[in-house]
Amino acid sequence: MVQFGFWKSRTHNLSKMGLRDLVRAYALYPTVHAYAVLLVLSVWAALWFPGDLIRIAAAAVLACLVYPFVWYVLHRWVLHGRFLYKSPLTAAVWKRIHFDHHQDPHDLRVLFGALYTTLPTIAIVTMPIGWAIGGVSAAFGAFAGGLAATLFYEFCHCVQHLNFSPRSRYLQNLKRRHLAHHFHNETGNFGITNFFWDRLFGTFYDRPRDVPKSETVFNLGYTASEAVRYPWVDALSGGTRGDGNPRRFRVPSRSADNPASGPTA
Repeated sequence: MVQFGFWKSRTHNLSKMGLRDLVRAYALYPTVHAYAVLLVLSVWAALWFPGDLIRIAAAAVLACLVYPFVWYVLHRWVLHGRFLYKSPLTAAVWKRIHFDHHQDPHDLRVLFGALYTTLPTIAIVTMPIGWAIGGVSAAFGAFAGGLAATLFYEFCHCVQHLNFSPRSRYLQNLKRRHLAHHFHNETGNFGITNFFWDRLFGTFYDRPRDVPKSETVFNLGYTASEAVRYPWVDALSGGTRGDGNPRRFRVPSRSADNPASGPTA
């Protein structure tokens, strides 16, 4: 991401920011600008093409309702999947879209999804729904709904990593469960604004004491031994945060007498 102005040369550690700092950073973030511009253009396109306003609105609402399920599926089986780091073609993508976030959960620069992955996903998920409801106009309405849901999710996600205690008990529980996903056990609590799908699929836990501490909470299974076999993420990262340990490990050098060396870059 090209950074400029307010964002240039800034780390933006959310654990050291207040709500006012976050609002300012969020409002000035280039990815947020891209979503907002596309949202306005999508609404314009939905109204420009011939269509029924009720169908357009229904498509937008349905896209928002589908979003939590889509996020759960992607978060659990794609972002936390281990297949992406095993190929040099997808290792950099996986590193950017989720590994870096778990390496440093409070780094706002890598908390937002990458546009080259989020925008195609939003379009693929929402626009067929809209098309089925009301043609081209409703397809753009659904895309607008998906963009609006994404903006809302991204802000809520930021707040959950922010040095800020919500007054609402509901929001406090959301924050506590999400932070447990990052700092205790990453195999549960995949939701952001609700945990309905976690409850349905058996990945919900209310408190850290309910499940064992995970040794891969910071590296998502990309351990030192995995980095030897699949070195591409490590090469891009200069080492990774080890098995639940905040220190960074050094990957052993590959050699002819190391049968686990696996592929080379």
